[in-house]
Formats: sequence, C-alpha cells, structure tokens
Amino acid sequence: MKTKQLMAVVCGTMVWAGASLAQTFETNFTFEVNTPVPDGNVNGLTLATNLSVAGSISSVTLGLDINGGYNGDLYAYLAGPNGGFVILLNRVGVSNGASAFGYSDSGFHVTFSDTAANSIQYYRNYYNPSGGTVFGSWQPEGVNIDPRSSPSSFFGAPQSAMLSSLDGTDANGVWTLFLSDLSSGGQGTVVNWSLDIITAVPEPATWALGALGIFLFGIVRKKSAGWKLGRPVARK
Repeated sequence: MKTKQLMAVVCGTMVWAGASLAQTFETNFTFEVNTPVPDGNVNGLTLATNLSVAGSISSVTLGLDINGGYNGDLYAYLAGPNGGFVILLNRVGVSNGASAFGYSDSGFHVTFSDTAANSIQYYRNYYNPSGGTVFGSWQPEGVNIDPRSSPSSFFGAPQSAMLSSLDGTDANGVWTLFLSDLSSGGQGTVVNWSLDIITAVPEPATWALGALGIFLFGIVRKKSAGWKLGRPVARK
C-alpha cells in the first residue's frame, strides 16, 4: 500500500475512534442529614461523603433542602473530590442599603444548575417567597468573596465559582458540602442534599482503536522517512 493511502487509513481509524470517545452515565445520590447549621458560627457544618463514580465529570446539579433559619445569614459551597469549587450561597440578598443583612426569608428547597434561568443571589427580583421557603431551580450564587465582606462588595461581583468548575475532573472520591451561618438569630437545619452527576467513561474499544492508530502512524512515519532519503528502510 502506498504511503499516502496508508496515511489516509490511519487518519480515518483515529478519527473514527475519536468520534466514539466515551459513553455517558448519570448517577444520583441523596444524603439524609437532618442536622442544624451552627447559629452565628463561621466554623459551620461540614458534610463530606466518599463516592464511587467512574469517569470524568460532564455536568453536575445539586439539590439542597434547608428548613428554617435566616437565608441572608448563610454561606455554602461544594468542593469536588479532584478539583472544582462552587459557591452555592453567599449571604443572598446582601447589598447596600436596606438589604445590608440579606433576605429574611426562611429555608431553601432548591436545585442548583448552571443552566437555570437566574442566579439565586437576588432571587426576590424573580420570586418572592413572602418570608417562607425558596423553591425552584437556580444558578449557584458563584460570588467567591469572603462572606464577611462589606455589603457593597456583593453587588455586581462576578459569578466566578460555578458548577462548571467541576467539569472534566475525576468524579471518584470525597465530595464536601460546607455551610455556615454568619449571624446569630434564626437557626436553619439541613434536611438533605443530593447530587446528580453525569460522567463520561471511555469505551475499551476506543482505547484499542486509538492505540492501533498510533501504532500504524508510527510505521507510516518510519517508512516515509526512509523513502525521502531515496532508499527503502533498511531491514536487518
């Protein structure tokens, strides 16, 4: 087979392998907690769980169910097992003026997704729970600043710590949810939380085809190098 023809076969093999890189799997976990968040305590509550999940992360959504408390007091983040850091809540509603202490509503029954229509940071712009529990699907707040910062620091701060920061990392290992209550008065309880993780797992056939493609590509390069010198590759 001529060198150009063999090159075409090799390239075709490698492209075909790349087109079927992985299968995707969706795994759901729910964790019953029923534990209060320490009131007015920056040390907060750490919930860590060791998960066995194959593959690299394609997307993550998180559910959070909190009863009671003062929503504007809460700070919460999720840390992935192998990278990724997400600010879920950071003193929702805090800004200059009347909202210096954040929203006074009580509780969350929400799902966090980067693809949700609106950020939870100023949820009252879209939904008013009238002092009760917040429901629905929301983007994480994503504002990665110290929760004890001045109210003026929150308004207009960028969403720099989102669920997408977990994408491409290994899903297997210890996941950590942390919550703290920054001001005394009104204690919330974490009822449960959940993770919906979509991962990509390479198929064995793909690895085999990829290895074959690399092997053939190496042969082609050697042959091509030999003929460019005006002689065939020497045989021993």
